[in-house]
Amino acid sequence: MVNDGISWTVTGHKGARVLTHHAHHFARYFAAAALLLAALGGPEAQAQNRGLTTPLNGAIGSIGSGVGSITSGAGTGVGSITSGVGSGVNSISSGISSGIGQIGATNPGAGLFPGNTDLSVGDTVGIITNAVPIEGLYDGVSKTVTNTLKQTTSAISKGIGNPKDPLGKGPAGAQPRASRVPPAGEQRFVAFEVLVGLPSNLTQQALNALAGRHRLVRLESQAIGLTNTTLHRWQISDQRSVADVVRALEADTGVRAAQPNYRYTLQQTQSAAAGEYQYALAKLRLPEAHRLATGGSVLVAVIDNGIDSTHPELADVIAGSFDATGRPAPPAHHGTGMAGTIAAHARLTGAAPAARILAIRAFASSGKSDESTSLAVLRSIDWAVANGARVINMSFAGPQDPEQALVFAAAAKKGVVLVAAAGNAGPKSPPLYPAADPNVIAVTATDPDDKLFVQSNRGRYIAVAAPGVDIVAPAPSGTYQFTSGTSVAAAQVSGIVALLLDAKPGLTPPAVRKALLSTARDLGPKGRDDQFGAGLADAYSAVQSLTASPPNAPVANVSTGR
Repeated sequence: MVNDGISWTVTGHKGARVLTHHAHHFARYFAAAALLLAALGGPEAQAQNRGLTTPLNGAIGSIGSGVGSITSGAGTGVGSITSGVGSGVNSISSGISSGIGQIGATNPGAGLFPGNTDLSVGDTVGIITNAVPIEGLYDGVSKTVTNTLKQTTSAISKGIGNPKDPLGKGPAGAQPRASRVPPAGEQRFVAFEVLVGLPSNLTQQALNALAGRHRLVRLESQAIGLTNTTLHRWQISDQRSVADVVRALEADTGVRAAQPNYRYTLQQTQSAAAGEYQYALAKLRLPEAHRLATGGSVLVAVIDNGIDSTHPELADVIAGSFDATGRPAPPAHHGTGMAGTIAAHARLTGAAPAARILAIRAFASSGKSDESTSLAVLRSIDWAVANGARVINMSFAGPQDPEQALVFAAAAKKGVVLVAAAGNAGPKSPPLYPAADPNVIAVTATDPDDKLFVQSNRGRYIAVAAPGVDIVAPAPSGTYQFTSGTSVAAAQVSGIVALLLDAKPGLTPPAVRKALLSTARDLGPKGRDDQFGAGLADAYSAVQSLTASPPNAPVANVSTGR
């Protein structure tokens, strides 16, 4: 016997064998029926409901006189009352338009059990919807139906309130949304702030009402075109925790998503001493690759802390600039170094010396380091895709962000290749994001001896390795720097991706990943491992795997001395 909240379906009986009942069974039956009728109102009150016009054929079966045999009930009665009183109560589809529909005919003159006539639903809605217990109706089925009047009337009231969902079950196939409450122990987010995702067409009045209801103060809003969502950064106006506010917002049906405003840090370590001058070129076989492609047709977005566009290594490289922080500041070492690692073309040679850069400032000074937030990163990615980026370099790391995951997926669907630093938190660190996102290529760092950078993260999400220890790169005001970390390794791979897209513009993100991983030089344990991923990237083999085109640009002058 299956209960869907309004109707009961009897299944699994053998041959629908009808049983006769003792007198005490019917005594209990009539008593229950009387109680239900009293609760739901008399026949006169029930008869006032419009749309109650069709008899319930064989609802309980012909009861006959006295004990009698329950005959038609086995075929079309209780056993037929299925799918929300669909067939047993005869088409709950019109009638009361908000959800109950037609439930049989009103027949007050016939009495409660008029001889051998069928039970009329108009007088006995409570009995039918609650399926009053009739013990031993069939062999092999549950003997007692325990649903109560309270449960039934509650289910009916839900149907009345929502004509499109009379059973209150929600849309077909709907799944409960995952909570974005920060995990226990997670503290890498802005205190007393939340990000709230709302439909872009929400009125200002509704927005103000939502903020007032949750005691929040609006700081800023950002429309994210990739997901057709407007994200609102709100300040918590009292001492409630971020987790508590997120929970409260998630319980509000007007909110699409709510989460912390996570913090991210750049993945760079300043070197104490200089290593070999541009040793990465030979390691990655870039001079050979540059005979096939130089990245001239590709826009690479660099989301960082500011780029010195006046540096000689970056002359005519910056195709566009965007500040996602709203706090103007001078160019910084990290961003200038990452851009130069990708596209330097004066004294140095970048991985893609002819590529153009979209300079995006998403990180700002915060104490001893530069930090960014979920909203700034989301705003940056949205702007990069809207302005034609084919590659997005993300040399930073932090916690997992559900909203970023949606944006990454949308960007990848548009053909944008996402590259990120695996992280400098060491071998015991859990996976860091965005590198650990499945739509992102995670890059770890190696030294001049092809050994793993000691601070590199490990994990199954590592895709490929690139030189990232003592790498020479441009610095603000026309100077140079040596830098180490998975940040600069990621920039090397972003440059190689630009070469691949230059050689074959129609490549999809999965095809780019395949070209990189299938041509990498194995390091460490044989085969893929959690330290080096597929191994050290090989720019020449990767490009060559796509095309046998003749050289399209001369190899830049490269100095291999200090």
